[in-house]
This record gives sequence, structure tokens and C-alpha cells, in this order.
Amino acid sequence: MFLVQACVYKNNIDSNYYCQKLELSCIKNNKVALFKTSKGDFEVKLFGKDSPVTVSNFIENVDNNIYENQKFYKIINYPQLKFVHSGVNQKNTFYNDRNQNLNKTSPSIPLEIKFQKEIKPRYSYQIKKISETEKLVNTFESGSIAMVKSGKNKSSSTEFFFVTNKIPELDGRYSIFGKIIKGLDVLKKIDKEDYIKEVQIYN
Repeated sequence: MFLVQACVYKNNIDSNYYCQKLELSCIKNNKVALFKTSKGDFEVKLFGKDSPVTVSNFIENVDNNIYENQKFYKIINYPQLKFVHSGVNQKNTFYNDRNQNLNKTSPSIPLEIKFQKEIKPRYSYQIKKISETEKLVNTFESGSIAMVKSGKNKSSSTEFFFVTNKIPELDGRYSIFGKIIKGLDVLKKIDKEDYIKEVQIYN
């Protein structure tokens, strides 16, 4: 009995705790982000119900305009898969000097993943067994967006990436917080010279 209890994950901390700690307005409903880029526009459904801390952090970044004119700084091409990175590296002193809003942003947020049949997301927790991925609410699919990692159980608060296809090897290891619902063809055309003009949030 003791061994069974010891293996049970205890989820004592909820999104309200982290939103308060990070001084975020905790958004717990799904919204849409319109990305206007140099290649065209695409829309992303944000999973506020499943990833409230990550989505709330992202929306605050949008409200602070930190993604305006930011390049897609890293593109990784594989035969069946493409990674498209953007956002802000907080070690970039030039950016810090020209935008005071970033100085108010925490450098990292907790890794946030949601399991089926669980009311609250899990924080600072990575899957330990491949079988656990079958119980995840969100997995990497064509057009998924996730935060870049900044540590084993932490996400960057400002850098994110898109994938153009499924990649189960990463499921449960990154905070997936949305998916492209319109304009996936635009994402697939983006290269390293392209940039984000602006991001707009809709209900």
C-alpha cells in the first residue's frame, strides 16, 4: 500500500498560485492569437483552459508588444518536420536596453502540462514513462506552439517555437499552449529572414 501511494503524483499547487507569483492576470479560457508576419498571417488557438499560466504569460507579452518586429531567429528543417523559433532571448542586452517591459518579465515560468481526467495542470513535471503520453491532453501536432525550455522543469517566459508535424518524442517535455487553426501554409513558408510584425489577441 505504501509503494502505491508513494507513486501517486500529488498536485497541490494550482494555476492561481503561479499567476499570483508571476503577477499575471490568470486567463482560463481559450483565445485566438493572430500572427501578422512578413510572409502573411496565421491564427493560433490558445489553450487557456489547459495551460492558463503559459497562455496568460504569452498574452501579457503580447500586450507589452515585445514580439513586434521580432525575427524567426532559428529554423530547423528535417525531411518531414520543421521547427520555427521566435520570441525574445532575455540575454540579448540590446533588446533589454530598448524595451523596459522585458525587464519586468520573469526569465522563466514553470513547465505546464495537462493530463486527461485531471482537473489541474501539472507544474514543473516532465513525463517519466512513454506510456504517460497517452494520457496527455495536448501533444505535438501540425501547427503546435510551445515554449522553449530554460531548464529541466522550466519554460522560457519569452521564447517559443512552432512545429509543422507530429513529433511524439517531445510530448510531455514542453509546454504546448496552442495550435494553428488557420494559415498553416504560411508557417511552412517562413524562413530565417522573416519576422513577426505584430500579434493580436481575440476572444
